[in-house]
Amino acid sequence: MATAPKVLENIPSRLLEIHDKPKKLYYKGVFPGDDFKYLSIVGSRKFTNYGKDVCESIIAGLANYPIVIVSGLALGIDTIAHESAIRAGLKTIAVPGSGLGEKVLYPRSNFALANKILASGGCLLSEFEENFAVTNWSFPMRNRIMAGLSHAVLIIEAEEKSGSLITARLAMEYGRDVLAVPGPVFSPQSIGTNSLLKEGACPCSSAKDVLEILGFKEQERVNKNYEDCTDEEKAILKLLYEPISKEELMQKYDGSTANLNTILSLLEIKGHIKETLGEIRKI
Repeated sequence: MATAPKVLENIPSRLLEIHDKPKKLYYKGVFPGDDFKYLSIVGSRKFTNYGKDVCESIIAGLANYPIVIVSGLALGIDTIAHESAIRAGLKTIAVPGSGLGEKVLYPRSNFALANKILASGGCLLSEFEENFAVTNWSFPMRNRIMAGLSHAVLIIEAEEKSGSLITARLAMEYGRDVLAVPGPVFSPQSIGTNSLLKEGACPCSSAKDVLEILGFKEQERVNKNYEDCTDEEKAILKLLYEPISKEELMQKYDGSTANLNTILSLLEIKGHIKETLGEIRKI
């Protein structure tokens, strides 16, 4: 974080297409190239366990695809999105509502996360000068950068009056795909997302929904070397195109439970899978 931000020489064409395009962008870290699909993920600061679990599960299912996770470095779902992207080995871009200087980076409580993003090969991005301190109006400006930069925007949870809805509506205005996670009708954190679904947002309940919107097929997953695996182990890996529970995997597997458990143990030792939140996923 000690280094000064650099000016992004080539602003992505998607941002140049919007009517309120940025004149200049500053960044720290490594800005991904054009070979990636960009997915903005935003949501409530007052997230629920449901929102957290959904966010982690969806991002885990995007592992090994050329996808960049964009979010706003805010507390709540934004933080979960960045951290989940890092765990999944995906590149992530944080777009704060401030400049990128150490003394003004907002929120201060996510300063360590910002460093973690940089250490993982990610990027911090802002159109504000290095020492620009956050203001109320800088957040909507930040939101338009996120919406314009991305190929699609995913709203995990949003209250009735939420900054996440600003990002969603800007994305619609810019012609981006907008996805929303359906939520419990009695949850305040789901009022905004359920409203978006009424307005035509795409329902999203799994990584598969995201991959379809971004135009990926399962075989387009980034190639990983499985030369150390047996044919039976490769067959199990093929079933793990998205995170699933061991019970669901057993239903798809043509063999005994004991044999499946042995194969899963070997795959975990080899570093090809991981079990988190009751689901097994590739890594």
